[in-house]
Amino acid sequence: MGAIVEARQSFIDGKYVAGDGPALAVENPATETTIAEVESASLEQIEQAIGAARRTFDDGVWANVPASQRSVVVRRMAEYLTERRDLLVSTVIAEAGAPHENATTIQVGAALDHAQLIPDLYLQLAQQEYNPLPPTGHTPSGRVAVSMNVYEPVGVVSAISAYNFPFYLNVWKTLPALMAGCSVVLRPSPLTPLSAMLFGEAADAAGLPAGVLNIVIDQQIGGGKLITTHPAVDMVTFTGSTQVGREIMAQAASTVKKVHLELGGKSAAIYLPEAAENAWHMCLGVFMAHQGQGCALATRILVPHERKAEIMERAAEFARQLPIGDPSDPSIVMGPLITEAQVAKSEHYVAAAVKEGATLVTGGQRPAHLDKGHFFEPTLLDVPDNSNPAAQDEIFGPVASVIGYDDVDDAVRIANDSIFGLAGMVFGETNRATEVAQRIRSGTVWVNTAAPSGSAPFGGYKQSGVGREMGYHGFREYQEIKHLYIG
Repeated sequence: MGAIVEARQSFIDGKYVAGDGPALAVENPATETTIAEVESASLEQIEQAIGAARRTFDDGVWANVPASQRSVVVRRMAEYLTERRDLLVSTVIAEAGAPHENATTIQVGAALDHAQLIPDLYLQLAQQEYNPLPPTGHTPSGRVAVSMNVYEPVGVVSAISAYNFPFYLNVWKTLPALMAGCSVVLRPSPLTPLSAMLFGEAADAAGLPAGVLNIVIDQQIGGGKLITTHPAVDMVTFTGSTQVGREIMAQAASTVKKVHLELGGKSAAIYLPEAAENAWHMCLGVFMAHQGQGCALATRILVPHERKAEIMERAAEFARQLPIGDPSDPSIVMGPLITEAQVAKSEHYVAAAVKEGATLVTGGQRPAHLDKGHFFEPTLLDVPDNSNPAAQDEIFGPVASVIGYDDVDDAVRIANDSIFGLAGMVFGETNRATEVAQRIRSGTVWVNTAAPSGSAPFGGYKQSGVGREMGYHGFREYQEIKHLYIG
């Protein structure tokens, strides 16, 4: 294992502080060994972090700085992080169990590319727009000379990120909020806190005013509840499970906070008949994309009934050959799940799926050759219909379900038969596939590709979330609209 981020304390009001909370052991999920002991923050220290964010916002030390000047500081933060690319890769491999290739290209590589993009993207966004005047140019109180919409920072933001793509998610919660002029309290997942700690160093090196960005390391329910209910917090942004998202929405309701939620998914990939021969690739894609621990992964693969058997046979053949083991080894394409509980969850859903009529094609258990680590075999299920538990619930493990469809209308019906609507895919002749994509009730639908972009909005329909992250729309989440009537 390479060197990992050294910071072990919360970053509050411009400095790292000794934690008054219980010690937090960070585990390497591939070895089950403790790689770091982190000093967690007490409730009083979290209160201090919120107070620092509130003070800096109300004093305008950052919010009142012109966007062009804010961009200089945020760009310096991005550069600081980019200079520590190798350190971040080693850290994400160690704390999240991300395979080397995944950590290098997506978890850290794409996140750093996006970090460099964020300041320029924000500066392209209009911060004031003229609003249409009434047809006569009059209102009941007299003539209006100017009707204008002005975008202003929302205020203090509590940002709560998930464990699966920790650095990537922290980039997309902190830097856009800072560019918008907000003050931030970041609470990374207690399972993967290390890569988040580097943001404190970056803020200090870049000259961000003390208290504008605070990072609290916390593993207690009370701490999470504090930053979602505190009256000094104006907005909560959260990435994680739909169940926790529901709870956060309820907690934020007591003070009517603005809420941004990026939650679970059960995405479907529809392979039209002319593209069905390639559907086995998607099965492997689920397994190799951080062991299925991705909310947007297409874990339901929809194919014509008559092609189903051959597709599963080919997918199973290659799945059995996938190297699984130490994620720091560049030859390994599948690492561990984050915890033993996630392994048990995968086992549970495989058993439940089979009980309800699915057939286990391959996998479904812990690898026999690995006696340490939270590993689970790449698992392929032949699912008879979309009512099966494996087709309805988010598993967050390397479990792919192949479902047959009668015709295109049936495929669309199956894809939309879900409480989730985060993402989807359609493969086939471009025009036809695009028409099908427009019928899918999801926030993102990729056609004949899979290309996440920092310039495009990402978020879900239905119980996959509220609001959007990334792109122009992502910045708007951290803003309020003020309408100015000038007579």
